Amino acid sequence: MPPSFEQLSQQRCFDGTVEVYRHTSAVCNCDMRFAVFVPPQAKVGPVPVLYYLSGLTCTEENFITKAGAQRYASEQGLMLVAPDTSPRGSAVPDQEGWDFGKGAGFYVDATQSPWHTHYRMYSYVTEELPELIEKHFSVRSDRAGIFGHSMGGHGALVCGLKNPEKFCSVSALAPLPPLLNVLGAKKHLPTI
Repeated sequence: MPPSFEQLSQQRCFDGTVEVYRHTSAVCNCDMRFAVFVPPQAKVGPVPVLYYLSGLTCTEENFITKAGAQRYASEQGLMLVAPDTSPRGSAVPDQEGWDFGKGAGFYVDATQSPWHTHYRMYSYVTEELPELIEKHFSVRSDRAGIFGHSMGGHGALVCGLKNPEKFCSVSALAPLPPLLNVLGAKKHLPTI
C-alpha cells in the first residue's frame, strides 16, 4: 500500500515548481492524485490558491501541462491546484463510455450504489483536498478561488456557489450543464 501522501514528481517551472502527488482519500475511498504549481513567493509566506477543475476524460495532468498558466501564476504569486476528475483504481466502479464513470466524476457526491462508495468528488473538492493543501503547502485559505472548464466549469459553479465562505472567486469556462441534454448524460448524473 502506498504512503498516505506521496510526491510523484517535481519539475522547475517559471521560478516555481510543478509537483504531482498521490494520497489516500478517505472521502473517495481510494488513492487520488493532484497536480500543484507552487510559485516562488510560497517560499517567503502564504500565497492565494486557485483550484482548477478539468473536464470530461481529463486527469490532473491536463491543465497543468497544457494551459500555460504557470507563468502568470508565478508573476502574481498564485498557487494552482488541479485534482483528478474522478476516483480511479481497480476497485472503483466504472461504466463504458466517456460521459460517466472514471474520468467523469462531475464533482458531485453520488447517492446510489455502487457509485456512492467512491464518487464523492464534491466533498473531495470542497473539504478533503483544501484541508490537504492547507496542511502541506503555504497557502492563504481566506484567498482561495475555484474555476474549471466544461464538466469542471459545472463543478466550479456547484462547489463555489454552495461554499462562498471557502471560495472568494468562482469562474466557469464553457460549463457543461447546457450540454447535458445533448449528451444524454443527465439521466446518469448523481445528485448532491
